[in-house]
Amino acid sequence: MPEQGAPTPHLEQGAAAADKAPSTVAVRRTGLLVTLLLGGLTATPPLAMDMYLPSLPEVTDALHAPAATVQLTLTACLLGMALGQLVVGPMSDRWGRRRPLLAGLVVYVVATALCAVAPTVEFLVGFRLAQGLAGAAGIVIARAVVRDLYDGVAMARFFSTLMLIGGVAPIVAPLIGGQILRVTDWRGVFVVLTAIGALLAALVWVRLPETLPAAERHTGGVGEALHSMRRLLADLPFTGYLLTGGFAFAALFAYISASPFVIQEIYGASPQTFSLLFGVNSVGLVVVGQINGKVLVGRVSLDRALGVGLLIVTAAAAALLLMATGTFGEVGLAPVAAALFVLMSAMGVTLPNAQSLALLRTKHSAGSASALLGTSSFLIGAIASPLVGMAGEDTAVPMAVVQLAAALVALTCFMAMCRSGNRRATTEGVES
Repeated sequence: MPEQGAPTPHLEQGAAAADKAPSTVAVRRTGLLVTLLLGGLTATPPLAMDMYLPSLPEVTDALHAPAATVQLTLTACLLGMALGQLVVGPMSDRWGRRRPLLAGLVVYVVATALCAVAPTVEFLVGFRLAQGLAGAAGIVIARAVVRDLYDGVAMARFFSTLMLIGGVAPIVAPLIGGQILRVTDWRGVFVVLTAIGALLAALVWVRLPETLPAAERHTGGVGEALHSMRRLLADLPFTGYLLTGGFAFAALFAYISASPFVIQEIYGASPQTFSLLFGVNSVGLVVVGQINGKVLVGRVSLDRALGVGLLIVTAAAAALLLMATGTFGEVGLAPVAAALFVLMSAMGVTLPNAQSLALLRTKHSAGSASALLGTSSFLIGAIASPLVGMAGEDTAVPMAVVQLAAALVALTCFMAMCRSGNRRATTEGVES
């Protein structure tokens, strides 16, 4: 495992400056700008997905399309974000971070602008797929840049900061989308997203330095990228952390997909009450993420914090299943909301530490590693989401079953692959 330490100051503008260390003032100034820019890139996917949600009924009417077909615009964007990371991640290991990121942002801006003028729902689905594919550049390269700049404890703390931004974005995105619809139609939402993408591209062009020196880049093509991914997946602890984070993310996706029906249809809460509870749960995730970064990291090992987080998620999911099946008799909204709050809050410890521990296993293939982490989380989450509705909208059992199953798989992968793999590597190192 790499040593846990302070930020690594790879903040040069290009290959010619690869051996020049910037001044302390420049590092601090650039570090603040990098934090803001990476936060913006991290917030772009939830903005692209959730800002559009209030517009769905209007899109259905405007394009004279069935609701099921309009829902494909969400699926296409999510699929593009998942698959695009597999392409952009290895590209960033070969050509550096700036060029693939700028190219992705330019294509994202063009695709989003085309969404605003889409004449039919079929065109909109295609443009949303392109938007997701290009938007993946921001997701995967943001994580790779963090790995370039930071190591160990500092990296875990930075991921907790990104968790703060990533937790706030889904809360405010639908609110922003709703306010936009007060002054314009659904096409105006994409105009605003286009402007946000253009602003990010301009800031990256002007302010984000290259963080991967030329000497550390890969020179191979597709074959080298595939070899790098195979090498990463062959590392048992890395794959364990990848699966641990992916299945924990699936439990989160199950909550996002099913909670509107569970809270409103089964327990009779109003839309306003659901929005309040959703916001409170998101705040819990953000607060625990900050506690993780500011208090736990550096005092408690990342593995131990991750293990405790997984145990809490599993216990909360088990409690939800017992309540959903009537084991405790008839329960009201309060205990269900409390269990969901505990589950969501524990994600503030689980997700950033799983990503940090996985990326600590690699230094020279951070782009490929980030791509594998992102794609696996999106795909596992996308598979889990439809399962929560298999038994209809009148029971919370499917949601609780999916959450508990995902948490148990995540915990099993952590114990069987991460902990045992690390112990085995330590033993082999001592014997050699």
